[in-house]
Amino acid sequence: MVILWVNALLAGTIIIALSIIIHLFGVLPTRLKHTDFATAERSAVSLALTEGLPESVFFSPHPVFIESIQSYWAVQERQIIPQCIVRPRNAEEVATAVGILKHEYEGCTRKGHVPSLFAVRSGGHSPISGAANSDGGIVIDLRLLNEVVPFEDDSCVVIGTGARWLDVSTILDQRCLAVAGGRNSAVGIGGLTLGGGISFFSPCVGFVCNNILSYEIVLANGTIATASEVTNPGLWRALKGGSNNFGIVTRFVARSFPSTDVWSGFLYMTASKARQVIQAFHNYTQANAGIHDEYAAGPLICFTYVQKLGVQVIATNLVYTKPDSWPACYAGFARIGRLWSTVKVRSLTSATNELAMSSPAGLRQKFITTTVKNDHDTLMEIHAEFEKGAKVMRRVRHLIWTLVLQPLFPVMAKKSQPNVLGLDTRTEPFVIVLFTVVWKDIADDELLDRTTRGIIRDIDHYASSKGTADPYRYLNDCDSWQRPFDGYGADNKRFLKEISRQYDPDGLFQRACIGGFKLDMDDHA
Repeated sequence: MVILWVNALLAGTIIIALSIIIHLFGVLPTRLKHTDFATAERSAVSLALTEGLPESVFFSPHPVFIESIQSYWAVQERQIIPQCIVRPRNAEEVATAVGILKHEYEGCTRKGHVPSLFAVRSGGHSPISGAANSDGGIVIDLRLLNEVVPFEDDSCVVIGTGARWLDVSTILDQRCLAVAGGRNSAVGIGGLTLGGGISFFSPCVGFVCNNILSYEIVLANGTIATASEVTNPGLWRALKGGSNNFGIVTRFVARSFPSTDVWSGFLYMTASKARQVIQAFHNYTQANAGIHDEYAAGPLICFTYVQKLGVQVIATNLVYTKPDSWPACYAGFARIGRLWSTVKVRSLTSATNELAMSSPAGLRQKFITTTVKNDHDTLMEIHAEFEKGAKVMRRVRHLIWTLVLQPLFPVMAKKSQPNVLGLDTRTEPFVIVLFTVVWKDIADDELLDRTTRGIIRDIDHYASSKGTADPYRYLNDCDSWQRPFDGYGADNKRFLKEISRQYDPDGLFQRACIGGFKLDMDDHA
């Protein structure tokens, strides 16, 4: 009896420690000192921006400049120091900034020099270094464009591109409304939506981008335009997955719909349950291939190795977008023994806050992804690669190494408006595979990059040999070297290039705007 009691106490201690480590990551977020912000000599273009926008341009060591740098999610982005921050207060100020940058770009190209002039930032939640920051360049920080205004008839919501999904759900929860939006409350509107976007509501209404009725966008010539189904319809479609290649979106009009509380949370299990969890995931995805419960989101299956404790844990995130506890579709997961659970009926804001808590800001971060068919042997091979990665990287200090599996059903691509993701002809479900890495020291960057690339290469090779590979890559989960537009299909990529040439013939957003995934315009394909 005493032995059983001691074992139970030990297990409880480990559970508590794991909870703290996984949710708080056991690593203090990195904050740079004011002395880390060198004051660079001001360039002609930064002086022109200051003259044109005297109240919206900030240099180091101004507090607005420092706050902007410190507020990036990943440390890699915080360690990049731009020359100045432009914080426009409205679309007109964005247009003024773009006009000045375009003038500078034209002058440089006439001299045979193509500069990397600027970056555009919405939420700043990408783990890719330089995704929304520019070393020695200009950053257009859109976070002041953060309005969330429901229509009087509750049919739509106007959302500023600088808002976060927390801002949206907090307001809409009060009106018993929702939009197809991010699952992590800390993520910004702009990047997630322009990359396609997966929502808890995607089984019911499709991708986030499918539910955008119109965009307000500043084009490369400095004009403010609207893109909708009837106005600039080609641009409207291109923005549904085409990222930042066509201009700076300043405002979205998203379709809204009635919604009350949801049922959501995590099931925490020991690593010994891995085979059972993968089987349950495979069965769930296969069973829902034809007729899918449109209220069932995910699930997200997370296998995590915590270097600080030398242990693994499994966390399964379940969400049902109605206030119904333990719907029948999740019965396969309910039967697996678990350590503890956080599932309950709650607000949408509470559900998205829980996911945000699992990935706090201020750490070194990496995403890398691939896609496979829902094949059991392939899923087991992917888990074996996760185990291999844990062994290779086990000496990396403060490592948090996670494999996430999530299903994608064909019905999601066919809901609401068309997009450019290339999934509308799919007839069978597939699985998005995401590896995330959290660590502390820059000295480990090269090892982690080499290891994760090798793991993706090995998974793709195995899946190709087995006939279970899939070309689609979810853009918002890609690493910097990956090519998500290739997975959209040749016709969609060609269409995106045509729209780019139409609205940005001089290539300002292809060549002078760093960050994001570009369209390989120089190959003329």
